[in-house]
Amino acid sequence: MVYPIRYVVRNEVSKMRFIHMADIHMGAVPDRGKSWSQKRSEEIEATFYGLLKEAGRQGIDLILIAGDIFHRPPTKRELKELNYRLESIAPVQVVMMAGNHDYIGEGSNYRDFSWGDNVHFFRQEKVDVIYIEALDTWVYGLSYEHREIKQPLYDKVRPLDKPGYHILLAHGGDEKHIPIQKKELLSAGFDYVALGHIHKPEIISETMAYAGALEPIDRLDMGSRGYIYGEITDRGTRIQFCPASRREYRELVLESDTDMTSGEMEQWLEQQIHIEGAEHLYNVVLKGYRDMDIVYDLDRLAHVGNVVSVKDETLPWFDFERLYNENSENLIGMFIKKVYQMPMDEHRREQILSYGLQAMYHGRGGNER
Repeated sequence: MVYPIRYVVRNEVSKMRFIHMADIHMGAVPDRGKSWSQKRSEEIEATFYGLLKEAGRQGIDLILIAGDIFHRPPTKRELKELNYRLESIAPVQVVMMAGNHDYIGEGSNYRDFSWGDNVHFFRQEKVDVIYIEALDTWVYGLSYEHREIKQPLYDKVRPLDKPGYHILLAHGGDEKHIPIQKKELLSAGFDYVALGHIHKPEIISETMAYAGALEPIDRLDMGSRGYIYGEITDRGTRIQFCPASRREYRELVLESDTDMTSGEMEQWLEQQIHIEGAEHLYNVVLKGYRDMDIVYDLDRLAHVGNVVSVKDETLPWFDFERLYNENSENLIGMFIKKVYQMPMDEHRREQILSYGLQAMYHGRGGNER
């Protein structure tokens, strides 16, 4: 495959240290409408720019940004600010691309923007390659010019038969955003494949990884978020995931019992958030059994700490055998008998019986906030 080649000339090195990040999503406002949403938007930018500054202080050789720097196509003001931050960490070299969120559409400010000498941006939806002589490194990549790209554009990309380190910068991995065959890319011969688009970090091998989102963007981005630190030498590539996010989305499961009131559940939730960390963001799930006369106040629970969502999966407790024996000749008994005759697992049977009996007694069911 023939690529146009652009050169960046500096001094020769024997080890190349890099940071691989992706899916920054500057401009996003996570959990819009929540009391912390604007703060989260500011934290996304602060974490990114803080990491750039630290990379400059640490003397990192190369920063790879695998798409979606912005949550939507950027303004000129945003690009000027970004360029200033990147220029300020020179001689650190930066190679980046536009992803499906900040794609280079018609009239995009990316198209004719003039970047600093240490900043290299893939401007087209066709594989290009940049040679950074200072690092003896070739970086291959492209940018999105459309919101969706269904063609597997990376499948046939192979490193040039040239000495030096060869890195592929790629954004995608699902059917609408450049499908990726991981095994094929692993065998393509790159020293490292820096992936973006999937927000969950994943080290596939020492030579290929998803950095994941630098900060979590929505409540489904659960767990630690950060970037990949790596080193490439003549002996090979070594990488590690480095947590960097100021907060995490976490699932908090609270097990109810038949004696717990709504007020007690609220107090328990407050205690658990204090233990887990008040800075984090919580998807709360209530499980277990509750008294049939108790319905937990999900609106109140949703205002405890940084609670993003509350899902009530508790079941009202009934003594099914006793109820059947006492009501074998009426509708309740007939319902219990019918459910026991249906083929299903025990948990599903308990759900149907509990919710059905509660509806018969009180007309209530599970809910979510």
